[in-house]
Amino acid sequence: MKDYKFLTYIFIFLTVIGLLLLLERLVNSASESPYISIDPIAKHINGQGFAGSNNCIDCHGHIFQSHIETAHFQSSRLADSISIKGSFNKNNSYLLNDEIVFLMHSRADGFYQDAFLRADSSLVDSKRMDIVIGSGTKGQTYLNWQEDELFQLQVSYFEPSGSWVNSPGYPSGVFAPNRPIRQRCLECHVTFAENKNVFNKPHAYDKSKFIYGIDCERCHGPSVGHVNYHLAHPNETEAKKILSYSHFTQKQKLQACALCHSGAKRRMEERPFSFMAGDTLQDYPNPDYDNTSLGSLDVHGNQYGLLLASSCFKKSKAMDCSSCHDPHKNQRGDFESFNAKCIACHQQQGNDIDCAMEVDKRLTVGNNCVECHMPLTSSKSMSIYDSKDSVLVPVKIRTHLIDVYK
Repeated sequence: MKDYKFLTYIFIFLTVIGLLLLLERLVNSASESPYISIDPIAKHINGQGFAGSNNCIDCHGHIFQSHIETAHFQSSRLADSISIKGSFNKNNSYLLNDEIVFLMHSRADGFYQDAFLRADSSLVDSKRMDIVIGSGTKGQTYLNWQEDELFQLQVSYFEPSGSWVNSPGYPSGVFAPNRPIRQRCLECHVTFAENKNVFNKPHAYDKSKFIYGIDCERCHGPSVGHVNYHLAHPNETEAKKILSYSHFTQKQKLQACALCHSGAKRRMEERPFSFMAGDTLQDYPNPDYDNTSLGSLDVHGNQYGLLLASSCFKKSKAMDCSSCHDPHKNQRGDFESFNAKCIACHQQQGNDIDCAMEVDKRLTVGNNCVECHMPLTSSKSMSIYDSKDSVLVPVKIRTHLIDVYK
């Protein structure tokens, strides 16, 4: 009888232990994600994998939906009826010279630039628009895949005139429809592109590892580790394995933008796309301008140099690009938001801003600080020919040299 009771106690004890272990397992499994980890779509030079911005939606849907409307995200896209701004019906031609005219055509398999001889209307060249470069705010240019090689097409779109024009970088009036696209060109328009390193083909890329637009991972770093960690730990609220701007120094914040917004770069030995947010430019392409000569700082692409030369920046201890710009939002034309940034810095306690413009005139322009102190300025480095006989038309871009202008 005693043996029976002993065995009963042992059975109960083991059952309780088993139930406790099962309960612990259930609790732990509840905190773990049932999802399978994702594989990288491409790998950075440092070995970290890119997840693709679509994998940010589940946790950051609101920010993602806002970010895809920005010029950064739209800086490169697949060509389609939405991304291409130019017309394929009316105004679909560009007269290159006395011999050749380009016509833009929409077909079942895509959108094409066709070059014809004016004398007999014979077709001399036809290229499909595969990639759109540029959000369309100022204009767009188009790239064409020829197997794995990437070329710029000769005709671009210029938004101010709503017309097709000769592409920037192409000689005026000269038929030359295949301009190779090197990694340096892509570096400021796509998040990542892997060169195939084929001899005599520096413009050949792996299409499967081409990440369009300046997306989440261009500023926050390759994020496969981050995504997989939080898929496995859905209850973790602290961001892991991701770059955060809040941890950057002022210099790191500025130089994350300066890589593409500091003008022409001196060619160095480092590989394109090797720079990551949080790095400094000391070991990467250096800004190619003289800080003492404002005349060398062009409004196109050199916003970094112009900002550093501004009194607003010099008198501030913490100012960086994000002081005025929210990279997650499309703020183009939102002068009210930018004006509020100016006022917040310049307005003293209870006092009006020291503005030379009369109050009534200031009110008629909506207290628009930006329009007066950061005017649209003609670029010296970016201009277009809008027809075969036209003069060179400079593109107007808002200067980041914040100053008092007449």
